[in-house]
Amino acid sequence: MPEQEPVLVVGATGHLGGQVVDRLLAKGKKVRALVRPASDAGKLEAKGVEIARGDMLDLDSLVSAMTGAAAVITTAAGYTGKNKNALEIDTRGNANLAIAASKAGVPRFVLTSILTSDQTPDVPHFWHKKLAEDKLEELGVPFVALRPGAFFDQVARMGGDPFEKGRIIWLGSKSVPLTFVLTGDLAAYLADAVDADIAAGERIDLGWTRPISMRDCAALASRRTDKKIRVLSMPAGLLRAVGKVAGKSAPLMSDMGAMAAWFNTGRYVANTSRQAELFGPVPTPEDAIARFAAQLGH
Repeated sequence: MPEQEPVLVVGATGHLGGQVVDRLLAKGKKVRALVRPASDAGKLEAKGVEIARGDMLDLDSLVSAMTGAAAVITTAAGYTGKNKNALEIDTRGNANLAIAASKAGVPRFVLTSILTSDQTPDVPHFWHKKLAEDKLEELGVPFVALRPGAFFDQVARMGGDPFEKGRIIWLGSKSVPLTFVLTGDLAAYLADAVDADIAAGERIDLGWTRPISMRDCAALASRRTDKKIRVLSMPAGLLRAVGKVAGKSAPLMSDMGAMAAWFNTGRYVANTSRQAELFGPVPTPEDAIARFAAQLGH
């Protein structure tokens, strides 16, 4: 792959995308970032990142941004970004990315998907990722889909620093084991996927060495501080009931309820064998939570 060809990052101004940019730069890659016309790109420009102005809902701008790119990595998600056009971004926007990649002849497209997305038609933002995978496949785009579990570091900080607050806010059962990842680890895998020996169309689960319940996560986190860390759980049924009452005025709540109900099935579990082959040793829950604590100064 010619080094002068940049890797385009879609979602580079976000929390995950920004870390992907840093990982790529550390690997000596040239980086181009898709940035919406009204967004501030100053921090990216200061790092030497090439800026391509565009929008996921503007197909022509995507084709222009992808032309000449060695690869595309997308971390964009309307759902997690709480964008007013969230649904359009996660549906038409993702379809536009696939169409643009096909038109531009992108040699590798790395999609940030979601673990078990193909099993969850009742969880809208999960299912949208499955549809994005399908669109890429339909158009013959040479894509790789990385399917991470739940972002532990983001979940654990929903109510502030859990080590200071002594609590983690969670959705659904405290005792059902499931798969987690750390944002920084996922960023590294996404950057590595640009050159990894992966067949087109592969869907790769990402997580820790074993599924773990949030209650057990809290117990591991408690060992890093002198406080006992509790789990405050919002029952899936309550979330779904609130979402049903709110209807179209609160689609996020309904989606969260559906997601929590899926977590409660115990089927949100990764097979990390391919992850280990491609990216090296899989993190243990103990190691990951210790690194998370260290990031927060604990």
